[in-house]
Amino acid sequence: MNTPPASRPHLFGLLAGLALASGLVFTALVLANAWTRIAESQVINVTGSARKNVRSDLVVWRSSFSAEAPTLIEAQQKLRADHAKVAAFFTNRGIDGFTASPVQITELTARQRNEDDDTVTKVRVGYRLTQFVEVHSDDVERVPRLANDSSELLQQGVAFVSGGFDFIYTKAGEAKVEMMAEATKDARTRAEQIASQGNRRIKSLLNARMGVVQINPLYSSSTSWEGNNDTTAVEKTIIATVTTTFAMR
Repeated sequence: MNTPPASRPHLFGLLAGLALASGLVFTALVLANAWTRIAESQVINVTGSARKNVRSDLVVWRSSFSAEAPTLIEAQQKLRADHAKVAAFFTNRGIDGFTASPVQITELTARQRNEDDDTVTKVRVGYRLTQFVEVHSDDVERVPRLANDSSELLQQGVAFVSGGFDFIYTKAGEAKVEMMAEATKDARTRAEQIASQGNRRIKSLLNARMGVVQINPLYSSSTSWEGNNDTTAVEKTIIATVTTTFAMR
C-alpha cells in the first residue's frame, strides 16, 4: 500500500528535527571542547617585587695631591717627598695600602708682555705634577673620618685634596638571585588573589622575566629605566621586580 501523500511532510519534518538535534549535540560537544582548551590556555600576567635593606661592605676613598716647582726635576723631587708623607699618613691610621695612578704633568704658563712691540706671549714658568690615589677598605665607618684628619697633610706642606667616597655593596649579584625568587613568590601570591576573585586557581608558572634592579639610599623608592646604583649612602635598599605569566585552571 502506498504512503498517503499527506504524511510525507510529517516524515520530512521528523528527519529534519533529528538532523537539527544531532547538529546541536555535535555543536555543543565542539563548543565544550573548545571551552576546555580555552580554559586550559588562559593565563594571567602579574608583576611581583621584593625589597631588601643592606649595608655597604666596601668604601673607596679617592683623593689626590700635587707639587709645583720651576723645573720638572724639582717638581718630581717634591712630589716624591709628598708621596712619602701621604703613605705615612695612611699607615699611621691603619690603612694597609693604596693605589696610585701615573703622575700627570702640567706645564704652568704666564702671560708676558713684550715692551718693544706691546705683544703678549705665554711663557713657561714651571710644572705641576699631580697623582691620584685610591684607598679601598671594608671599614665603611672609620675611613670617611680620615678626610677630616687629612688637614694634617696640609700642615706638612702637601697639597692634598679629598675627592669623596663611594660606598659599595659587593654582594649585590648574589642578592639579585635571592630577590628574584622572593619577587616570583610575591607575584604568585598576587596572582592567586586575583584569580580567586573569578573562582579560578593558579595552575603553573609559565615564564618569569626579571626587571631592572634599583639600588637606592635606605628607604628610597627611586627608579630609572637603566637601574639605579647608589654609591653615596652606607645603608641601601635593593628593589627587584619580576614579570611573570601563570596558567590558570
